[in-house]
Amino acid sequence: MKVILRTFDLELKHTFTISRLSYNTQPSLIVELQSEGYSGFGETTSNAYYKNTVEMMKNDIEKIIPFIESVTNEAPEEFWKKTYPFLKHNLFALCALDNAYTDLYARKKGKKLYEFWNYSINRNPKTDYTIGIDSIEKMVAKMKELPWPIYKIKLGTKEDLAIVTELRKHTDAIFRIDANCGWTVDETLNNAIELKKLGVEFLEQPLKADDWKGHKEVFNHSVLPIIADESCIIEQDVTKCYNHFHGVNIKLVKCGGLTPARRMITKAKELGMKTMVGCMTESTVGISAIAHLLPELDFVDMDGALLLSKDIATGITISEGIIKYAEINGTGVSLIA
Repeated sequence: MKVILRTFDLELKHTFTISRLSYNTQPSLIVELQSEGYSGFGETTSNAYYKNTVEMMKNDIEKIIPFIESVTNEAPEEFWKKTYPFLKHNLFALCALDNAYTDLYARKKGKKLYEFWNYSINRNPKTDYTIGIDSIEKMVAKMKELPWPIYKIKLGTKEDLAIVTELRKHTDAIFRIDANCGWTVDETLNNAIELKKLGVEFLEQPLKADDWKGHKEVFNHSVLPIIADESCIIEQDVTKCYNHFHGVNIKLVKCGGLTPARRMITKAKELGMKTMVGCMTESTVGISAIAHLLPELDFVDMDGALLLSKDIATGITISEGIIKYAEINGTGVSLIA
């Protein structure tokens, strides 16, 4: 098996701002695995909050190329199990490898990934579209630029309620709120009351990741459901989030790829929690991987490629929140030359 690593700086349409940072480009690492005339693709992106750079991830993968090239036709679960000891310190890098290998494996089997997993796509949820923090006028303009049935609105400012109140005047779409750890317990409980009146479906990660006492209080008293993000990174976190959140937002890059993400989804369902998968501003390579998990999800945030000024791949397409799969097997991805 041959390993090819490519790095990209993904240009965004607009400056993307959340409660703790802003950025205009998203560094990305694409892993391609070639075997028997087939190629599988995986993606991971850098993230300052988790102290991960593309160069770090690339270096960590390069160190184990001899091991990767020695792999034959193990099932994706076995590949992940064997690769984890090498990359347990860098799950972002493991994600790109796991997704590429899983894609490759399904292509060799002659199936789309959801078919390989025996999933039915008849009731797939729609994806939201994210409106980053900006002036109220610019946030309204971003929303009007792409009419959508569900918006995720980034908050964590001193005028959060004013923002949502104004946005509501311009659409009857479903709103989801992501404060990215930017609120206190009191702010969350008070804001939830007003936001529910404004047609908000749920709140995502209002408190700091390690504020478990606060999470419990919000869980017990909020009038809106609370979904974990920064508090749910790896598999063990799902159980930790039980009775502190109503659901979990699983990020492939954070947990180490499709293989552990599927286990996390299963665990969350066993605990009666809502399931969601989110993106980290990936291109269509990473977004197409997420798409094949849709049959197992209640919510999805897979708008990363829609936020780019120029994509680097083809694969799934999205129109008004509805995902259409590519004709190609595996995740359906092809890199644009």
